[in-house]
Amino acid sequence: MSFLKVFVATDRGKVRDTNEDSGAFVPPNMCVVADGMGGYAAGEVASRMLVETFQERFSAQMDTVGEESLRCVVLEANHKILQTATENEEYRGMGTTVVACQWDGRQVYWAHVGDSRLYLLRAGELKRITHDHSFVQSLVDQGTITEREAEHHPKKNMLTRAVGVEENLIVDTGSFGVDAGDIFLLCSDGLTNMVDEAVIREALQEGPADKARYLVDLAIQAGGFDNITAIVTEDHDV
Repeated sequence: MSFLKVFVATDRGKVRDTNEDSGAFVPPNMCVVADGMGGYAAGEVASRMLVETFQERFSAQMDTVGEESLRCVVLEANHKILQTATENEEYRGMGTTVVACQWDGRQVYWAHVGDSRLYLLRAGELKRITHDHSFVQSLVDQGTITEREAEHHPKKNMLTRAVGVEENLIVDTGSFGVDAGDIFLLCSDGLTNMVDEAVIREALQEGPADKARYLVDLAIQAGGFDNITAIVTEDHDV
């Protein structure tokens, strides 16, 4: 049999007054990270609503697994956020990213909207599973700029898709098999904008036991210009 070791860490960073990120491990097999947007307080509300929707649905329905289940919960959160923004003037324009994973035996399912990311470290190789929904990523896809140029682009935080922004939301989903020793990272862009993927790979492979806290601290040391959230899970056979 196998089990998951899970570490969760979040920090407002060195510049922001509030933390608009939310992240949680939902026992026994679910992790979710959300990065809110929409100004003071509103982004925090959106990300919290999304994470709470996952907690409510998957705590109550332990036998519900798969891409479609994840997609439906994201769409439910999307509807709730839109409705709350419509009914409360101070929340107009709020939204959030989401990246979520669910483990089912030797299979993992994921869902994603925005620029929070899912990474897999397997046999020393770091692979980005999700594809950013951002203006800069679209430029990279078109070949207009390189990945290296994207890291410093002035519009790198401009999203092309987010939860709570429009009713007809498209949610990316996927699945793949799990190998013993796999390490997974779910994170907000407060980490990836501050820490290179080569450093992330090294931290996941050789860092201390609580790799989530270690990664967040690395982002803070690099400037901590944004809120930072990381969830690290390690798959072990016993």
